[in-house]
Amino acid sequence: MATFYFAIVGTNDSPLYEAEFGAQREENKYLQQFVVHAALDLVDDAQFMTNACYLKTVDRYNDWSVSAYVTPSNIRLMLLHEAKAEEAIKSFFTACHELYMKTLLNPFYQPNATIQSQAFDAKVHTLSKKYLL
Repeated sequence: MATFYFAIVGTNDSPLYEAEFGAQREENKYLQQFVVHAALDLVDDAQFMTNACYLKTVDRYNDWSVSAYVTPSNIRLMLLHEAKAEEAIKSFFTACHELYMKTLLNPFYQPNATIQSQAFDAKVHTLSKKYLL
């Protein structure tokens, strides 16, 4: 089973949401976070090279690839993955962006605040099962 680590990173480079899908090993938990956050500089460079929100694979580390999606408000959706299903990853990012936009419409949510909603988490896990696993 493939390993996935998903993070939504705010405009101040702090994680707003993190989730892991698939087979996870405890010794890789912090390494996955490090690899994704190390790729933020590459995302910042790549976002000015194209008009598209989906930046495809921006970084690689061993067998892992980091794909990114940048919203117009500069929120970065990052996915660390082993599989190479570009279309499925793009669909996952698009659905998660839509879900994040619905969260922003909540009057009780402050932009750039950590997302702690259990409903948001459940929907992201449902999207991961639909598109990634």
